Amino acid sequence: MGNTTSCCVSSSPKHRRNNHSRLEPYRPEPELSREDTACNLQHISDRENLDDLPMEYNPSDHPRASTIFLSKSQTDVAVPNKKVREKRKSLYINHHHPGPVRRKYSSCSTIFLDDSTVSQPNLKYTIKCVALAIYYHIKNRDVDGRMLLDIFDEKLHPLSKTEIPSDYDKHDPEQKQIYRFVRTLFSAAQLTAECAIVTLVYLERLLTYAEIDICPANWKRIVLGAILLASKVWDDQAVWNVDYCQILKDITVEDMNELERQFLELLQFNINVPSSVYAKYYFDLRSLAEANNLSFPLEPLSRDKAQKLEAISRLCDDKYKDLRKQAKKRSVSADNLTVVRWCPAIIS
Repeated sequence: MGNTTSCCVSSSPKHRRNNHSRLEPYRPEPELSREDTACNLQHISDRENLDDLPMEYNPSDHPRASTIFLSKSQTDVAVPNKKVREKRKSLYINHHHPGPVRRKYSSCSTIFLDDSTVSQPNLKYTIKCVALAIYYHIKNRDVDGRMLLDIFDEKLHPLSKTEIPSDYDKHDPEQKQIYRFVRTLFSAAQLTAECAIVTLVYLERLLTYAEIDICPANWKRIVLGAILLASKVWDDQAVWNVDYCQILKDITVEDMNELERQFLELLQFNINVPSSVYAKYYFDLRSLAEANNLSFPLEPLSRDKAQKLEAISRLCDDKYKDLRKQAKKRSVSADNLTVVRWCPAIIS
């Protein structure tokens, strides 16, 4: 401390002399390559440089790459048969009693808003959208003979003691069956809606990194592994592996530990989910819900919500007040003309 020339001296013990000793000039050592140091570990900068990666192959890493489930869901749009189109128009409505669909419209006296936001999604409808995305993954999977990993094969690692039929890998599960499986895990483990979105991110990352497809033979264990990992990464109070054994009575802790270990290895231990990727998956799930008539519930704007929105509006007003003052100049060049539009929101 206090030595102004310490930054120019090597920290080797042979240079640690008394204050009257003469300092040797600093000679920078030649940089060693990663091969010379015999270190094959991937540097974090290599992973963070996402612009060098092909976007179409990294939807769970790159915020500008389109999600896989949304592209797979759009393949049903070009179905020529009208009856088939109407049948696939809404997988959710087909399971409910038919009736007139009443849409709610805002008026001068009543404003309808849904309670789902990117920071606090609606749990029930987010799980429904994730289940629908998994359904399209299974239904429109590639039939190019991709390998089936043993750790995800339900025949080799069953989740229950009930006998699995011989043609278990031939019949695609319905969207309602996938929803019940995911809802049971989320309800018993008390997981959040954000965890469901991260689950879908990990699922698509697994399919991309491991180059596998989700199919009737492995979808339950893949979803279980993604939920297990997402709950530990996202939630502060993570659910232990032994807790899942209480939900799925016939599974062992050793099986859960091995599933988690191999899932992480296939992800190359990349469990980071940037906020931009999370937001992309959230809005793509909303687009999927809109395309399948799975609309989020609308509730009338209450007085409490109106006061909260007004408080947020005032907070943004104070935050960007200085920016608006800088934008107001007496004269500006037409080449560098920037106009900040301000639309105040008043809710009373």
